[in-house]
Amino acid sequence: MEPQGHYVGGEWIAGDGDGTFESVAPATGETLATVRRGTPEDVRRAVAAADNAAAAWRERSYVDRAAHLWDVYHELTDQVAALGETVSRESGKEISEGEADVREAAHMVEWAAGNARHPHGDVVPSEVAAKDAYMRRKPRGVVGCITPWNFPVAIPFWHVAVALVEGNTVVWKPAEQTPLCGETVAELMDDAGIPAGVFNMVQGMGDAGAAIVDDDRIDAVLFTGSAEVGGEIERTVAGDPGKLAACEMGGKNAVVVTEEADLDLAVQSAVLSAFKTTGQRCVSAERLIVHDDVYEEFRRRFVDLAADVTVGRPLDESTFMGPVVDAAQVEKFHRYNDLARSEGASVLVDRADLPADEIPDGADEGFWVGPFVYEIEYDPGHRCLTEEVFGPHVALIRYEGDIERAVEIHDATPYGLAGAVISEDYRQLNYFRDHADLGLAYANLPSIGAEVQLPFGGVKQSGNGRPSAREVIEAVTERTAWTLNNAREIEMAQGLSAAVKTEGKDEDEG
Repeated sequence: MEPQGHYVGGEWIAGDGDGTFESVAPATGETLATVRRGTPEDVRRAVAAADNAAAAWRERSYVDRAAHLWDVYHELTDQVAALGETVSRESGKEISEGEADVREAAHMVEWAAGNARHPHGDVVPSEVAAKDAYMRRKPRGVVGCITPWNFPVAIPFWHVAVALVEGNTVVWKPAEQTPLCGETVAELMDDAGIPAGVFNMVQGMGDAGAAIVDDDRIDAVLFTGSAEVGGEIERTVAGDPGKLAACEMGGKNAVVVTEEADLDLAVQSAVLSAFKTTGQRCVSAERLIVHDDVYEEFRRRFVDLAADVTVGRPLDESTFMGPVVDAAQVEKFHRYNDLARSEGASVLVDRADLPADEIPDGADEGFWVGPFVYEIEYDPGHRCLTEEVFGPHVALIRYEGDIERAVEIHDATPYGLAGAVISEDYRQLNYFRDHADLGLAYANLPSIGAEVQLPFGGVKQSGNGRPSAREVIEAVTERTAWTLNNAREIEMAQGLSAAVKTEGKDEDEG
């Protein structure tokens, strides 16, 4: 089979280089496809195509631009099963999550396309009665998008759908772990008749992403991924006046279980937060902060479930957890498990090395791990409690005292993405809402499960922007404050004199 290529200027191209990389199924280790590795020259070609298409695209109406996205929406909704299977095979997510990924993409496209007919801009009252003042938006120009593998269809549309409807053109690099999903997104755009150059996709590794960020013709960068890469993007863009980066990065998220918690809700929320997507969501919970009064019962129930959740093939409907994405993630997971032990953890569940009878038949080459759960005495200096693992690695932390102490422990990480509090006391819920360092906060729910119409992003090292829904509009548009004088004379705000004074007399005197 010929290697998969790039989508640039409305055409599928092989690209400038001869390098390739492979799409590997996490469940089996088999090669799904061989993909062209994009070069910086390929990126420059894509940016040139986007730059050339920008003027004509921005001149179209919102509704006209959105019409293409409605075609994409219908394709996504019609192909949930087929596209969901592609997502599950390539990312390792179990099939209900693969299908949910596609539905989430459809929801984001629906939101962006529907927003084309909603009001845009704001009327702002002037202190001068004869003036009209209002805000207008215009597209930034060319938007570079870099997205992760764990939501390989949904997150690209968080970025791309809004950017396109707002009048920008796009150059996108999918994650190298999920290039077939990247190709699927590009095919949807091509089928929808997006004009040549408006949407461009270059497959590749980190050097392709860096080339997008570094190109002077890129006006904004939308990034979802690790704090390490996002931080580098932020530093690069900071030295380029006029360019903007909106980065949503990782987290060391937690579920707080207070003494007033409904433990049925608490346990279910904790299991979903910790083990859905095999802990490979940026919002997955790796810390469970549990009040001493309910700790013993919570621990017993959570441990029982963690020891029993089904690890299996992504396409098997009985599977709760699939594999992790690749060998590097397996190594990182084991490394942090060892770190927790070295920092004094008492291990409660250790399924890190799954026995042969728990690995699906014929899948010995897959990237299989199971839950690793431990309890540890709280110490803010413990790296296992402050560094993101991105896997089913979960610490139980006992606390005493009021909700204030729980939030103090909760906030003692460099991150601030997502978290949840479980309590039947509304005062505790409100305290967590108001004081936890978070961009996404949940009450009596897991720390996962955001909806597309809400902002998605965090604080501290979790990011500087929210590249989805309404919030991403701020990143991909510029605002102009427009003021119109309806009078024959000029009257200034703040009582500023409008008179032009000369050596003789004021200009406005007869």
